This record gives sequence, C-alpha cells and structure tokens, in this order.
Amino acid sequence: MTTALTRIPGLSLEQFARAGGLHPDQVRRLVALGLLDPLGGAELRFAPSQLVVLGRIERLHAGLCVNYASLGLVMDLLDRVAELEAALRLARSRWP
Repeated sequence: MTTALTRIPGLSLEQFARAGGLHPDQVRRLVALGLLDPLGGAELRFAPSQLVVLGRIERLHAGLCVNYASLGLVMDLLDRVAELEAALRLARSRWP
C-alpha cells in the first residue's frame, strides 16, 4: 500500500501566527474583520505574502492608535490615495 504525499500550500495558522509574532486567536480575529485573506480550504492557511499585510496592519495599529475594526477603512483609503497618486504621476509624465 502506498500513500501519496501532498504538500499543502501556504503557512498553517500556527506557523503564520508565530512568524507574525501574534497569538493564533488574534490572527483569527484579523481574518474575521476581513484584514487578512487566508487561502481557501477547511483550515486557515496563509500565503507568505500575507505576512507583509500583517506587518502593515500592525504598523498602522501602533502608529495611528486605530483599533483593528477601523483599520480596514484606513487601509482602503491609503490604497486609494496610492492609486490616485500613481495616476497623477502618469498623467503628468504624458504632458510636455
């Protein structure tokens, strides 16, 4: 009898929490608030790129003293500002 070994993509909840310096319950809370985007599947797993998002969340939380529930709006607004600034730079580069 042979068993196929498959590698499950991403980091487990515990691995992700450890790498981000958080308790797994805090990671679950950030997922529930829509701040982190886990991979699909029965158990919570995360792409390594979500560690960058987690770092941004923690920096904003500490630097702005904004609660986690409000961070979704803050992050959306910051992303929108970045998009508008990029569009403005592009428009300026096209004008002589």
